[in-house]
Amino acid sequence: MVVILFGVAGSGKTLIGRLLATKLGWAFYDADDFHLPAHIEQMRRGIPLTDRDRQPWLDRLSQLVQAHLQKNQSMVLACSGLKEAYRQQLKQSDAVKLVYLKGDYALIANRLQQRQGHFMNPALLQSQFDALEQPTPDTLIVDVSLPPKAVVQAIYKSLNSSS
Repeated sequence: MVVILFGVAGSGKTLIGRLLATKLGWAFYDADDFHLPAHIEQMRRGIPLTDRDRQPWLDRLSQLVQAHLQKNQSMVLACSGLKEAYRQQLKQSDAVKLVYLKGDYALIANRLQQRQGHFMNPALLQSQFDALEQPTPDTLIVDVSLPPKAVVQAIYKSLNSSS
């Protein structure tokens, strides 16, 4: 199984992803590690990525998901996945589960203001919310205002009830 955690910057994808992967004993990948250096610098400068910018990144992530599915290896992927087309490119089978880490703008903006050492410019948050397309009904939606352990437990419980 592949679990893809998605949401805007600051929603907790990396933290929740690491905790969930540890709880499950699965591999964890952060989609940020697959961006081209030029695109990281672009985001650092506060310039949003375009669909064209994101395509090579999505292709690399899609290959990662496909490789894990082919080898029947489970993994957790933290990925913004803001648009439905991006999520569908990554959701290659029913063995891929999508989890939307949902939080309101004020909560996420506060988190970004406190975050240090990340390339994502907080000025891009509005563009992330603007680009975010609401998930399909088969997506698990988890409220990220809950403590991280509660978020992980909600995802874990849902995964166990759906398998």
